[in-house]
Amino acid sequence: MADSAEPGTHDGDAVTEVIDFGRGVPSSGTPADPPTRPKRARDWRPLYLIAPTMVILAIVIVYPVVKAVLLSFQRNPGVDPNTGRFVKGGFAGIDNYLLWLTGNCGAGRGTCPPGTLGADFWPAVGVTFFFAFAIVGISTLLGLWMATIMSRTFVGRSFVRASVLIPWAIPTAVTAKLWFFIFAEDGIANRLLGTDIAWTTDPWASRFAVIVADVWKTTPFMALLILAGLQMIPQDVYEAARVDGATAWQRFTSITLPLVKPALMVAVLFRTLDVLRIYDLPAILSGTSGATPVTSVSILTVADIRQGNLQSASALSTLIFLMIFAVAYIMVKFLGANAVRTQDEQRKGGDH
Repeated sequence: MADSAEPGTHDGDAVTEVIDFGRGVPSSGTPADPPTRPKRARDWRPLYLIAPTMVILAIVIVYPVVKAVLLSFQRNPGVDPNTGRFVKGGFAGIDNYLLWLTGNCGAGRGTCPPGTLGADFWPAVGVTFFFAFAIVGISTLLGLWMATIMSRTFVGRSFVRASVLIPWAIPTAVTAKLWFFIFAEDGIANRLLGTDIAWTTDPWASRFAVIVADVWKTTPFMALLILAGLQMIPQDVYEAARVDGATAWQRFTSITLPLVKPALMVAVLFRTLDVLRIYDLPAILSGTSGATPVTSVSILTVADIRQGNLQSASALSTLIFLMIFAVAYIMVKFLGANAVRTQDEQRKGGDH
C-alpha cells in the first residue's frame, strides 16, 4: 500500500510542475522576470503631416485676429485738435473701445452726435440680436415642421427633399436682390397686398422684409440638419408607442422632440452664430450707410472701414468677435449640457 501511494505523489508533483511551467513560473516557485520590450522612438510623422495645415490656419486665422487686436489700440489718422496738423495715429489705449461702448467721441461719454457711427453702435447691437431671435426662432419652427414631413414615406419624397434645398443653394446676394425687387415700391408685395408700404425704408417694415428673406433662404438648412437627427430615431420606438395607445401629439412631444434635441440644438447654434454676423442681406435690401433701420454690427464695421478708420473698425470687429464667442460659449455650456443629459437619459432608459 505504501508503494502504491508513492507513484501518486510523484504524479501530483509532475502535474504541478506542468501547471507551473504553463504559467511561466519555474519549478522552484520563483516568479520569472517579465520580458523587457525595447523602447520605441517617438513617431514624428503625424506632426509632419498636420504641420502644413496648422501653418496655413495660423496665417489665415490667427494672424488677422492678432493684427486686428493690436490695431484696435492705435489711433485713427486725422487732424490733431491741439495742433491742427494731420497725424498718422499713435497709441490710443482703449479710446477706440470707449468710442463704441460709451459713445465717447473725444469729449466724454455720450458725446457722439446722433447719426454718427459711434452713436449707432448700441442700436445696431439691438437690431442684430432682434434678427437673431426672430430669424432663428421662425426658421427653427418651420425647419422642424418641414423635417417632420420629409421624414415620412410618401410618393415623391426624394423630389420634395431636393426642391426644398433650392433656396439655400441660391447665393445670398442673389436672394437679397430677388427680395429687393419683391419689396420695391411698385413690387410684387405691394401689388398683391394693395398697399404702398416702404419695405426698404420704414423701420419695422424693412426689418420684417429682412426676416422674411432670411427665413426663406435658411429654413432649408435647418430642415436638413433636423432631418438628419430624425433619421436616427428607430421606428420601433414609434411602433411601441402606437401599441401603447399614444396619440400623434404624445409621440411628438415624448419621442420626437427629446430624441431630436441634440441635432436641433446644433442647428440652432449654427444659425445663431450665422445671424449675429449678418451683413449682405440687409445691406442689399436697405443700404450700407450705417444709419438704416436694419443696420447690424457687421454693416457698422464696413461703414467705418469705408471712412478710412481701420483702427476703430478693428476695435469694433474685436467686440463683435467677443460678443459671438460669448454667445457660443453660453449656448454650448447650457444647451450642450442638456444634450448630453438627454442622451444619457435615453441610454439609461434603453438599458432598463
